[in-house]
Amino acid sequence: MDTNRSDGPDLPSPGSTETAAEGSDWEWVIKNVEEVEGVEKPKVVEWEDLQQELARLWSLSSALRKAKERKESLAKRLESFIELRTESLHQTNELEEMRKNLDVQKITMSDLLTRVKRSSEDVEGQREQLSLAIRMLLVAGKTLSAAHQKLQEANKLLSGERGYGHSKNLQKMQRKREQYMISQIAALYPVKAVNEQSSAENLDSRLVASKSRGTISPSSNVSKSPQLSSLTMSGLQLTTIPVKKMSFFSDKKEVQRSATVLGYVAHAVSLVASYLDVPLRYPLRLGGSRSYVLDYAPAVESTTADFAISPTVTSTNPKPTEFPLFMEGQDTTRAAYAIFLLNKDLEQLLNYIDAESLGPRHVLANLKELMEIIQSKGYIDK
Repeated sequence: MDTNRSDGPDLPSPGSTETAAEGSDWEWVIKNVEEVEGVEKPKVVEWEDLQQELARLWSLSSALRKAKERKESLAKRLESFIELRTESLHQTNELEEMRKNLDVQKITMSDLLTRVKRSSEDVEGQREQLSLAIRMLLVAGKTLSAAHQKLQEANKLLSGERGYGHSKNLQKMQRKREQYMISQIAALYPVKAVNEQSSAENLDSRLVASKSRGTISPSSNVSKSPQLSSLTMSGLQLTTIPVKKMSFFSDKKEVQRSATVLGYVAHAVSLVASYLDVPLRYPLRLGGSRSYVLDYAPAVESTTADFAISPTVTSTNPKPTEFPLFMEGQDTTRAAYAIFLLNKDLEQLLNYIDAESLGPRHVLANLKELMEIIQSKGYIDK
């Protein structure tokens, strides 16, 4: 067999460890026996077929090398495609996330628009209310300005010659005049205790002392008096009238003295009422010891019949009933009722000067209380 054939590539001699020359497409590689495939059952090639077998191996080696190169090229292309795919998936995820954020922002924007719309409506309503309040405030300011001007005018009127101060001065002067006239009544009809002296000096000192005191309350006056029933007027004592017939009285002079005292009291009450300009609820018909108290309330027995006949006359112009302030020749019950009505007139006068009555049976005590309060200093200053 000719070893110099040029049909195939030049091959190194068997068993050589040298690599192929530079520029050749193949090379020898030294391997262990265990790494060689088919070493257990080696394939025997005849020498005549060696060249053909080597050519076949060479073509297989070239095909394998091309397959590897293509595999590497495909692997690179696949890696590039995988990278592009990964990048695309990443961008897709980012885009999806951005889309979700956009939806959330759209919802938030919608809520904000709704709130802005409501706020705009509220602002518009508040603007209308504020405009109305401003108009009302302007009207109130004009009213306040007018009221302030009227107040200034009223202050000028009060501080003028006919103002409040002048009215107070006139009122004090009037009360001083009333006090002076009541003091004249007290001097004309002095009310004293039984053991009190009736001299003129004691009377003057008592009037001065009563004027120097403040307003006397009914309770303090009662505590200073030993007994309310021990008072006298002009030296005469008012005896308690029993509801009995005149035949039971042992002393007619006592009855006459009581009638005289009641006449004095009636005259004093009439004068005080006229000085204070107080119309008495139960008018008096003066007659000294034969005085009467008038009651305009209709009698019980004649009320129904008179009102049925002539209701207009009965209600507009009733005929007063007279009750005597004396018992001689009179019913004691009517006389006692007359004293009760006289005490009611005293209570009316006491209430007029903001005082309280001492009781329905204390005529002289109530009259004394009335005169002392009017003569006090507090009566002018109140």
